Amino acid sequence: MPAIPAKRYFTIGEVSELCGVKPHVLRYWEQEFSQLSPVKRRGNRRYYQHHEVLLVRRIRELLYSQGFTISGARNRLDDAGTGSDASSSLLAPEVLRAELLDIAELLRTCE
Repeated sequence: MPAIPAKRYFTIGEVSELCGVKPHVLRYWEQEFSQLSPVKRRGNRRYYQHHEVLLVRRIRELLYSQGFTISGARNRLDDAGTGSDASSSLLAPEVLRAELLDIAELLRTCE
């Protein structure tokens, strides 16, 4: 996955490229996952924040890599959000590592 740029808002096209998911899939996931709710502005244009891009990557990982159904992924995210499943991480180790490397790189460029 490409690094997530240090921006406040991302368009649906940008999120599509960053997460490897088509825009129509993102719109569908908005209906299925209550946690995913981008800001809508002029003409119903969607603007995703950084945490929502991470959430899309997590949903993609659950569905495509781990083989969860939509319902199963929704339940896993709900469990992770409430903290009832302490062993489940919000991010898989490889995703977390990639995000930390991205953050480290951003910090190096800001100095």
